[in-house]
Amino acid sequence: MNAVLGVCARWAVGPWCSVLRTGTGAEAARRRWLSERSGGSMNVFDRTMKRRQKRWATAQRDGQQYEYLRDEVGSKVADRVYDVARTFPLALDVGCGRSHIAEHLNKDIVERLFLTDISENSLKLKKKSEIPTHCVLADEEFLPFKENTFDLVMSSLSLHWINDLPGALRQIHHVLKPDGVFIGAMVGGETLYELRCSLQLAELEREGGFAPHVSPYTAITDLGNLLGQAGFNILTVDVDSIQVHYPGMLEVMSDLQGMGESNCAWNRKAMLHRDTMLAAAAIYKEMYGNKDGSVPATFEILYMIGWKPHESQAKPAKRGSANASFADLGKLSQQPTTDNLKKQ
Repeated sequence: MNAVLGVCARWAVGPWCSVLRTGTGAEAARRRWLSERSGGSMNVFDRTMKRRQKRWATAQRDGQQYEYLRDEVGSKVADRVYDVARTFPLALDVGCGRSHIAEHLNKDIVERLFLTDISENSLKLKKKSEIPTHCVLADEEFLPFKENTFDLVMSSLSLHWINDLPGALRQIHHVLKPDGVFIGAMVGGETLYELRCSLQLAELEREGGFAPHVSPYTAITDLGNLLGQAGFNILTVDVDSIQVHYPGMLEVMSDLQGMGESNCAWNRKAMLHRDTMLAAAAIYKEMYGNKDGSVPATFEILYMIGWKPHESQAKPAKRGSANASFADLGKLSQQPTTDNLKKQ
């Protein structure tokens, strides 16, 4: 993070550098953000650790075999972009990874795209796309772009590692143009509940207490409020559940590591005892195992759409302006009787 503005020039060259915040104002904002992060209450995740985890994951030769979840969710985010039925001259993908959204889009929908991520390796290994792209090495918690820059902002499976999610949503709102749209996806509160429960029960049995091993996630009941508080309107929030089957619990944890999705909370436990791991694996299989010997891992995916307000957008009618009563709704489906026809 301490080199965001310096690295921007290396990744985004040419006339498109004009969208980046520069000068003393941007540097002051960055220092203020770092100060608030170090002393504020919303400091759940070790972002340096998350950067190292993603760097390690992308450096593996077989790293692409762990991208199945991001590919699936990225395609569904792209579907929601197509549903808008609009061409976006300039778009931004926040926490793009290997550009799992862009590969499903075409230049008729998005004419030019900026990709940001905290992992330099992810940007170097981005997937091919017909859309002209510019890469910016930047932390999702500090977007180095000017106000009212983008027609579309997207994000897929990166916002759940943000310390200050309300602040990140406000920044996304800030860089959107009026009548611009934010379309994103993040994991929800029921994600990996099988793993969480198995580890907790095993630790209680073997060690007399338990520590968090699975990251805390945002509940769907809170997401709409967060978007509204950030300034978005015309909100859409929906949830999808993806269940992946593995040979056992150890394979679940191995794949999470390969995705770069290991826990990076400050209060995480440094290690698990071997006996506790074996007990947790047995509990996992006993409580959740399938008949074929495999075990499921559930990923709850929260999809969100929010618009930056503009005077051209439809507005809700004023309270009390309705000309029909809810009490009359049931009569709409009734067939007209002979008496009613005579009265007419």
